[in-house]
Amino acid sequence: MRAFLTTLFRRMLKIYYRRIEIVGAQNIPAGLPVIFAVNHPNGLVDPLFILGFVPRKVSFLAKAPLFRMPLIGYFVRVFDSVPVYRKQDNVAGTHAETFARARDILSSGGAIAIFPEGTTHSDARLREFKTGAARIALGSSLPGMTIVPAGIYYTEKQTFRSKAMIVFGEPLAVAAAGTPGSEPPHEEVRALTERIENGLTALTLEADSHAALELVAHAEDIFTSDDDQPLAEELELRRRFVAGYHALRDRDPQRLARLESQIRRFVSELRRAGIEPHELRTRIDFGIIARLVLLFPVAAAGMLVHYVPYMAVDLLAKRFSGGSELMATVKFVSALAIYPFWWMAVSGLVWWMWGLPVAIVTFFALPVIGYAALKLMEDLDDAVGRVRALFHGLFSRDRHQHLIERRRSIRREIASLESLVEGM
Repeated sequence: MRAFLTTLFRRMLKIYYRRIEIVGAQNIPAGLPVIFAVNHPNGLVDPLFILGFVPRKVSFLAKAPLFRMPLIGYFVRVFDSVPVYRKQDNVAGTHAETFARARDILSSGGAIAIFPEGTTHSDARLREFKTGAARIALGSSLPGMTIVPAGIYYTEKQTFRSKAMIVFGEPLAVAAAGTPGSEPPHEEVRALTERIENGLTALTLEADSHAALELVAHAEDIFTSDDDQPLAEELELRRRFVAGYHALRDRDPQRLARLESQIRRFVSELRRAGIEPHELRTRIDFGIIARLVLLFPVAAAGMLVHYVPYMAVDLLAKRFSGGSELMATVKFVSALAIYPFWWMAVSGLVWWMWGLPVAIVTFFALPVIGYAALKLMEDLDDAVGRVRALFHGLFSRDRHQHLIERRRSIRREIASLESLVEGM
């Protein structure tokens, strides 16, 4: 069952996210006890990424009340999760039991994933790390004990068909501390926790505010104007821009304010024109046009059949997410329940009208035409954007050229600021 669910989650993630990239998989040791220290920006989706894309069997630390929930409890047990007993949960159990269970998994050469921040969130920075990962690693006293920082990066974590990446950092070797099962020295726990935090910080995008992250995202879009660049390059460039933002804010705030004003005015102008930065270079992709023509009949049927479940998932997400870090979780769980039910309902209606053989074909065809509809909508959105940009260039030539010049000017300023910051 575990293998089936892992495959199912991986395929669903590849549908939910338009592109998923895995970086640093060579840093995952084989056969050694491993703890993955993972950031936690996106609710249930974060552990699903680890389960689906880590090439090892991974168990999670999960708060004890989850084991008592009807459906969720089944899943946490299937994946050999380790219960964590917290005072506020009023569940009988101790930290010693948690550490003992974790050591059993690690001693058999297994792997555990831990979210050191303790909770999912949408902060612009990582939260203060808990010491559980360090205490388990040091207290296990196992040869070859290794901690691998794992950073999950989302372009727009709550948005369907956005992009995501997992980056596995340099492994951290952990020396045994004390006897197995004993509480490791506080100084060593603190030092290892700091190493973990440094390792994970190097893989994530942080700033002192969401406004800074938003500005950096706009600057990177303008600077590259490339919607298809590798996410590793995008993350690295945004990290450099964040460093430059902080340095310039402290040393030349007036120049930073001028650049920020230029970027925001440029973004507003693009929005009024209905153009993305990468669309200023007007061109027609005949491959997209060919796919639109070939897929339209199948995709149109897929859009028609799946309109009801699509709207139901969207409605549930808006009603029950309660925050951006849970939006993708609610969408994911809702889709996992609603779409198969809808396919069975439609197939049942077909069975009643045309018989069982047609119903069986319908049941297996529905996901295919649904995916075809999804791809068609993406191609259509891309084509509309390109055509809009082409018409803007033809019929608003002066304004279009003005936007191109503004982009060049902002690029030059960003490049000069980057070299200036490096020299500071």
